[in-house]
Amino acid sequence: MKYNKLVRDRIPEIMDSKGKQYTIRQLADGMEKGVYLKKKLQEEVHEFLENPCIEELADIKEVLLALADSLGYIPEELEFVRVSKRIERGSFEDGIVLEEVL
Repeated sequence: MKYNKLVRDRIPEIMDSKGKQYTIRQLADGMEKGVYLKKKLQEEVHEFLENPCIEELADIKEVLLALADSLGYIPEELEFVRVSKRIERGSFEDGIVLEEVL
């Protein structure tokens, strides 16, 4: 079965332990890796929408961290920007829906 999708780093090790035959290639940092990470983000978000659970949220976060890294950001930068925006603009905890601006 063909997949042609980004997988977690330990998947080849897991496949080996199960005696599976497979082909892989490793992406170099750059535009191609960014493209695959964006596709993976869409895949993980879709999986979360189909099955909203903490495991799927963890997968989304893992892809977001890898995407940030591929863009040259460190996890602490991402967290700093997140917290800064939360302080300045708030979070989504209150569930406020903007219905109209007059």
